[in-house]
Amino acid sequence: MTPDEVGNRLGTLLADADVTVGRSGGAAYARATVDVPPTRWREAIRAARDDTELACDFFDWLSAVDELDAGFDVVVHLWSTRHRHGVLLRTRVPRDAPTVPSVVDLFPGAAWHERETHEMFGIDFAGHPNLAPLLLPPQFEGYPLRKEFVLASRVAKAWPGAKEPGESEAGTSRRQAARPPGVPAPGEWGPAAAVPEAEGPARRPARRQPTTGTPGTPSRPPRTARPGSGPRSPASPGTSADGASPGGTQPPETPADGGEVS
Repeated sequence: MTPDEVGNRLGTLLADADVTVGRSGGAAYARATVDVPPTRWREAIRAARDDTELACDFFDWLSAVDELDAGFDVVVHLWSTRHRHGVLLRTRVPRDAPTVPSVVDLFPGAAWHERETHEMFGIDFAGHPNLAPLLLPPQFEGYPLRKEFVLASRVAKAWPGAKEPGESEAGTSRRQAARPPGVPAPGEWGPAAAVPEAEGPARRPARRQPTTGTPGTPSRPPRTARPGSGPRSPASPGTSADGASPGGTQPPETPADGGEVS
């Protein structure tokens, strides 16, 4: 079945004026979307599972979307292992009382997803056997995936990009705004608290520049003569620097009185 056929089939089964059928983006990966009121949430999921033409027997995932003043959209994706098609079911709950019936008895795999959504968005799933904390410590306060929740990292370090909740357009620092419960002041934790402000950041020593030589090349210290050695006279033609001839023979010796050597 095509996404349009899946959506129209489920809309016909529910037969409610408040049910809206549509189609998601994604071209070849598009899904039928069916928006239902919270009171028909369980009925819509059951119909998608039990109808022989839909047969959406596989629970894929469940989560929510924060729509600010409009409330929260709870979204579930179901898949048919037999017919190879899926459907996105959505329902919107008010922000002041976000409650939707649990579907754990229909799909036991939804237990983990409902616990996570409850923990991150603060949405209650009526009838869930155990909405205990799943990812956060028990003493954590607030709901991290709500759009008004200010991240602790944005409190400790200013963000150069778009404004976040709690920061005015005039550029008021987020550190001066309300911090999330349990988050210390910026100077009480992190790298800023470990390094005193008077010292400042460590600086690298300046590189020594060469004092002599061609620019861009390192200078070499002057060579010193070895002890006991004097200046050498230039070698005569045909002899090496130590007085030896190129052939390896020594030159004839000259007597001290200037006579000939016998």
